[in-house]
Amino acid sequence: MVVQQRRCGGGALAVCALAVAGVMAVAAGCSPGSDGSGRGQQLSAGVPGAGGPEEALGRAADVLAAAGSAEMRTSMETAAGGTRVTIRGQGAYDFRRQLGRVKVVLPKDAAGETGHRPITELLAPGALYMKNRGAGVPDEKWVRVDTTALEDGNLVTGGVTDPMAAAELLRGARDVTYVGKTELAGVTVHHYRGTADLGRAARVASAESRGALTAAAKGFSTDTVPFDAYLDEDGRLRKVRHRFSFASEGPEVAVVSTMLLYGFGVPVTVRLPEGTDLYTGLIQQGQGGEGDR
Repeated sequence: MVVQQRRCGGGALAVCALAVAGVMAVAAGCSPGSDGSGRGQQLSAGVPGAGGPEEALGRAADVLAAAGSAEMRTSMETAAGGTRVTIRGQGAYDFRRQLGRVKVVLPKDAAGETGHRPITELLAPGALYMKNRGAGVPDEKWVRVDTTALEDGNLVTGGVTDPMAAAELLRGARDVTYVGKTELAGVTVHHYRGTADLGRAARVASAESRGALTAAAKGFSTDTVPFDAYLDEDGRLRKVRHRFSFASEGPEVAVVSTMLLYGFGVPVTVRLPEGTDLYTGLIQQGQGGEGDR
């Protein structure tokens, strides 16, 4: 894995690793955009709750907060120039406190290596904490990234789209169509397809999410993100897939971020690192060295 290093505003550490030609996106500084999606039948009935499809999707974040918490599985597939790599994650998230913990597994041969240790990530309003992230970082230390300073607002940076940010994006849903009913892990769900307006979502997002989404709205090359979302009969978001794309000096990079939610109401315990637990030095550049695994 090739790790680039830089310092952002206020001296905060940012790690940038981009999945282009085998280089993996796991830390900071990626610029997303859009991708095409098909169309279904316009919805006029069958929406969970009152109102039309945009209203149902706009309530998704509030419904999740009312549900309290959920377990989650995630995948983030990055494609550029015929090269595809996938980052997978599993954990749990507290939607009321907007705190989560997820274990992120990198692909085996992002840089010709047999594998990398899983990265433990803690998600919090305005912050992303990572452990086992980067050459030269002591095993017991955490790396903290200010998500409000990221160009993508942590929608792709950590290899996992923050669950609340993913739901808050749907507040900006527009041009929504109803694809129909289907089953997901034995649960009846309603499938919607449309685009999310980043600026609109940022303006109406919760105070905890607003900073990161505002940064994303300013930093992305396009202000719309195509999505597929699945709500159950209670209006809870069960699955969402966002499609980002952005241009680089080489081939265009496409990022597909998918999140599955289940096990609602599960206890979630997250203890954020103290200042003494944080690593504040530079992350060493490496080519799949021992410190980067």
